[in-house]
Amino acid sequence: MNQEHLIVMANQIGEFFASMPDREEALAGVADHFRRFWEPRMRRAILATLDTASREALCPIVRQALASCRIELAPAQA
Repeated sequence: MNQEHLIVMANQIGEFFASMPDREEALAGVADHFRRFWEPRMRRAILATLDTASREALCPIVRQALASCRIELAPAQA
């Protein structure tokens, strides 16, 4: 899994939702997108990126959505 590509995709999702006037709705939209459309491997990788990448790698709305919804986004361990 290419971490840089996941970061680009995550930030594109964040940019889309960042234009929403309601911040809470935007954060929920980002998290919901990850939950619904990203396979478990991708979600594991982007959550690991949250912990290991520099703060500047992920846009603020993506960082906040991942951090606040981490439990719900983390796939169950097989």
